[in-house]
Amino acid sequence: MARRAQDHVLPERLRPGLDLVFCGTAAGRQSALQRAYYAHAQNKFWRTLHKVGLTPRLIAPKEYEALDALGIGLTDIAKFASGMDHQLPRHSLGPKAARDLRQRIEQIGPRFLAFTSLNAGRKVMGPKAQAGEQPERIGATRVWILPSPSPLASNHWDIGPWQALAKAVTAR
Repeated sequence: MARRAQDHVLPERLRPGLDLVFCGTAAGRQSALQRAYYAHAQNKFWRTLHKVGLTPRLIAPKEYEALDALGIGLTDIAKFASGMDHQLPRHSLGPKAARDLRQRIEQIGPRFLAFTSLNAGRKVMGPKAQAGEQPERIGATRVWILPSPSPLASNHWDIGPWQALAKAVTAR
């Protein structure tokens, strides 16, 4: 049975012409419950976007569709599962899921793709990938791996790569 977009845990926010797409591994429990990206109250995603200048105001998780007008899209590698990475079915972050994401990114061709965790980035870019801009592109898309804004990753938090991404995205 083919899986359909309406079966996604969170709706895909991809379209041609985007400047930037953020990609996580999968919707967390709070995001799945609230049907909103990065919805955990302690997640730094929305505050960071505003702090680094990618949004003109602080956007609430339920307002995630407002990013479309700013040329920013949202997706996850695992579109049909939710929870912490170690709770996900093995295949949901496997090679097929990584290929599917690459294909979606090649089809829409955003200027930038930013993985919102090292784990997400390594699932697609390879196990040795490091934080920051990647030497490999997906099609013409420049790829970045960022420190996770999740509260579970607070001990690894560094806003620096987020600031560098924002500088690259806003430079024309």
